Amino acid sequence: MLPLTGKQIVLGVSGGIAAYKAAALTSKLTQAGALVRVIMTQNAAKFVQPLTFQALSHGPVYTDIFEEPEPSVISHIDLADKADLVLIAPATANVIGKMANGIADDMLTTTVLATKAPVMLAPAMNVNMYHHPAVAQNLQKLTDFGYRFIEPGEGLLACGWVGKGRLAEPEEIVEAVIRFFAEQTREKQDLKGKRVLVTAGPTREKIDPVRYITNHASGKMGYAIAEAAQARGADVVLVSGPTHLPPPARVKLVPVESVQEMYDAVMAELPISDIVIKSAAVSDYRPKVVHEHKMKKGEGPLVLELDKAPDILKEVGQRKEKQFVVGFAAETQDVLQHAKGKLDRKNLDMIVANDVSLEGAGMGSDTNIVTLLTREGEQVALDKLSKREVADKLLDAILLKLDHQPLPEKL
Repeated sequence: MLPLTGKQIVLGVSGGIAAYKAAALTSKLTQAGALVRVIMTQNAAKFVQPLTFQALSHGPVYTDIFEEPEPSVISHIDLADKADLVLIAPATANVIGKMANGIADDMLTTTVLATKAPVMLAPAMNVNMYHHPAVAQNLQKLTDFGYRFIEPGEGLLACGWVGKGRLAEPEEIVEAVIRFFAEQTREKQDLKGKRVLVTAGPTREKIDPVRYITNHASGKMGYAIAEAAQARGADVVLVSGPTHLPPPARVKLVPVESVQEMYDAVMAELPISDIVIKSAAVSDYRPKVVHEHKMKKGEGPLVLELDKAPDILKEVGQRKEKQFVVGFAAETQDVLQHAKGKLDRKNLDMIVANDVSLEGAGMGSDTNIVTLLTREGEQVALDKLSKREVADKLLDAILLKLDHQPLPEKL
């Protein structure tokens, strides 16, 4: 059986140059077994002819809310009711703004407002538009509604700018859709009743009012873990350093900045947590003195004196009682050796080791290549996977250990 057999997907195509990719997406979704019904905005139809989508989806293409090809039904209500998923790709800044504010002035936005099906968006736009506060605010509102997002890629955009805003490739979108339905069809929510504490992102240690020490962590791995745990029924608390990521829906977000703030937040949540997954990249050192005013440039070299910062993971390992504690070891050499040492030294139950110097495994990437190590000496290597897939496999491994079962050679 094909992975999307029996699933009806309403594909919304809005008016951007990336609309041409939606044609390939339609084909790939259909090949995966989905029944695809395409809605195009009037602007989208100026980039790609509706006939293209009709040929690829083997069905009618809807462009005008006032056209009713079947008199027995109201088209936008019929599509909204029958959809298993509404997928909008590309989702332009315009259509995102309309949906965030409940505007329904065409076939696509009216259908979205009428549906009770899950909604997934793949944004695509100029990098400056993507980072505009209005767009960020609208994306946050849609996140709060429970909408899911497939992040745009980075690179050369059609407008000539280089940056984030390129529509995810059709293969990536199909993979996200398949993964979504796999989550929905789980026989049980295997983390229901569990409270999961996740840390994510970098920390910032102030030097003076305008400077700080930080690292390249993006928070993507921790956010993926929080999202995956919530999807499996857990009550999730996400303690996050500064990132540009929208918080996962239905997850309690505790924003922090410094190591001390993260330490305080984690210790407050620890007693009521069942599982602790510390994926944050926390500063090991912090300035001994934080200057009240901006430090002025001198003639000679500057020496910055640092003190050891609180070791949050070590403290969690010492304080844990019933909690299952997982740490991360991001290394660039002797990865497994360093990870095993950290596992023992900090009294962890499991550690996730990754070589951040590898292509596809570095901080900020959308994929990861990791090895899971346990206190029992087990070692399971995972191939390059999306961070969400790594998150689910990590949770699978944790559940096996909580049930006192050995890890298989391949998860």
